[in-house]
Amino acid sequence: MALTLYNAPQSTCSQRVRFVLNAKSLAFTEHRLDLFAGDQLKPEYLALNPNGVVPTLVHDGAVIIDSSVIMEYVEEVFPAAPQFVPEDPVARAKMRSLMRFIDEVPAPGIRVPSYNLAFLPHFQAMSEEAFRAMADSKPLRREFLLSMGRTGFPQADMDLSLKKLEQTVVRMADAIAASGGPFLQGTTPTLADISVMPVIVRMDDIRLAHLWDTRPAVGAWLDAIRAQPAFQPTYYTGSLLTEKYPHLRAQLAAAC
Repeated sequence: MALTLYNAPQSTCSQRVRFVLNAKSLAFTEHRLDLFAGDQLKPEYLALNPNGVVPTLVHDGAVIIDSSVIMEYVEEVFPAAPQFVPEDPVARAKMRSLMRFIDEVPAPGIRVPSYNLAFLPHFQAMSEEAFRAMADSKPLRREFLLSMGRTGFPQADMDLSLKKLEQTVVRMADAIAASGGPFLQGTTPTLADISVMPVIVRMDDIRLAHLWDTRPAVGAWLDAIRAQPAFQPTYYTGSLLTEKYPHLRAQLAAAC
């Protein structure tokens, strides 16, 4: 068995997959891509993943792309404990409904504050021509990047993203209350928990944890996720935005 993961330390989608692989104690070769250097757009990587995004998993020569697809693939191929997909069909359907919500609401929602706070200085240092060429080279992110431009997303976009994140916190709190917690569907985490994990960790990292001040179950959920053995090897040093970008750490500290 040979597993190779192409990913990036701070990529929220990469963090999902690393968690599942680490939780199942699967040995894998990790290739860390430098996204700002354009590693994900090099011909050899595009030959694996034509979308030009991370992560990509290669298992015995088979190429699997898209983080949600990769997580389910790993669960199917390596079903040994811990298992992250419920055996009950109804519970499994609920998990997939949560995953769909997560992929469509908070996953894109967290990108706007992330780009504005952490990544914008990199784009501002580029010429307009270089920036547009970079955006044009990313089929899944082109419109998103062009909307941001080299001046950042406007406040209206930031406000909309915060609404999406608030909606996520409410949805999580409701799910935890219905299941009895501490996780979204009960006493053990599922792929839904792992899907939303990077969003909540990112929110905490960029000082948005106040969004669950009135919903302590979400804070307890985060504590329970961090207590999982797979969390520490997944979030190795450099995986948080504040670890990677000193200007962000200083900016957030000054705002406190």
